[in-house]
Amino acid sequence: MSTASAASASTPGAASPAPQPDYLARGTPALRRAQWALFAAGFSTFSLLYCVQPLMPLFTQAFGVSPAESSLVLSLCTGLLAIAIFLVGLFSQALPRKRIMALSLLASAILGTAAAIAPDWHSLLALRALQGVAMGGVPAVAMAYLAEEVEPDTLGFAMGLYISGSAFGGLSGRVITGLVSDHFGWRAALGTLGLLGVVAAVLFIWLLPASRRFTPRRPRGWAGVAGDVRAGIGAHLRNGPLCGLFAMGGLLMGAFVTVYNYVGFRLLAPPFSLSQTFIGFIFVVYLVGIFASTYFGRLADRHGRGAMLAAATGLALAGLLLTLSDALPLLIAGIVVFTFGFFAAHAVASGWVGQMSRGYKALAASLYLLVYYVGSSVLGSLGGHFWTDGRWPGVAAMAGGLLALALVISAALYWRTAPRPPASRPCPD
Repeated sequence: MSTASAASASTPGAASPAPQPDYLARGTPALRRAQWALFAAGFSTFSLLYCVQPLMPLFTQAFGVSPAESSLVLSLCTGLLAIAIFLVGLFSQALPRKRIMALSLLASAILGTAAAIAPDWHSLLALRALQGVAMGGVPAVAMAYLAEEVEPDTLGFAMGLYISGSAFGGLSGRVITGLVSDHFGWRAALGTLGLLGVVAAVLFIWLLPASRRFTPRRPRGWAGVAGDVRAGIGAHLRNGPLCGLFAMGGLLMGAFVTVYNYVGFRLLAPPFSLSQTFIGFIFVVYLVGIFASTYFGRLADRHGRGAMLAAATGLALAGLLLTLSDALPLLIAGIVVFTFGFFAAHAVASGWVGQMSRGYKALAASLYLLVYYVGSSVLGSLGGHFWTDGRWPGVAAMAGGLLALALVISAALYWRTAPRPPASRPCPD
């Protein structure tokens, strides 16, 4: 059985590192445990992150804030999550992957439970801000763990399953809060999600195998950390296609959060005038994201990531156009197609980041997710002004512009990375 190259050098005076063991291979119990552990991590992180989205109309009533102000309960969390992800990426080379993720999951679940008893709007925002910081230990480190531990031919599917957990968490968080808030209020809804997050954290700790192909490397003081950071960021920013993937993350997530932030306001208003419970169930369309992530991850393993990324982005744009209809079935169909395309594109792009980066994989994942969540925070709040000025057509125009730009970038990535046939030479006379 072959082994990979030796691990990176450790601190001076340490023993020579042993050869790295083989990757986690498809069909092995260890890979199954890792996949389900990271599914639980994705579920917990994203159910806690997005559970407030269907509650925004309730926050406008409970605290007397505007729709744009109510979006701060999500935008503030995602903005600080973006910064935390980047900072964790800087120091993650010095700490065990599993420990970082476990502490992050437990802290974010506890803070989510505390948010249920926030006495006022500013206290709720403060707890959500702290929760965003606490969540920062999962996304980038999970992507790095998979890129390091899973065999390359299986990485797309494994990353897709992690994204599926994220989709299932986003679905569950929204549906559960919609149901519970209709009967018991928004505080009970947030408390329920916090307790579910604690359960998911315990499952994660029990299931996830410790890293086998990563050894924490402790740099010699702050100078060593700064040197690693400069080298890693410089290498990634000189990688043009990788920077294209970073931009894709921000554009895709900005469009996605903008649509889901304000679709609830549209469905509450005439001509639909739907209940909070029904709006919560609209998020059941996240189920297509669970399928899309694994399906397109497998397609990308087989047919190439560039083509699949462009196809998924085009699907998201087509679905967005359908949401302009005032016929409820067409609007819901549009949300389904839009959601399918988003999760498919995100699964392909996030898996591609790990493969395209030349070393410093956790830092590459951190940069991708930094742009991803900055897009969520900044563009998601900006969408509130488009809603105020133009209602749903304004929101759709903004999100459509973001997706159109993402489609151009995905086409450029396909062109840059597609294999070229060898040039034919003229036949001799």
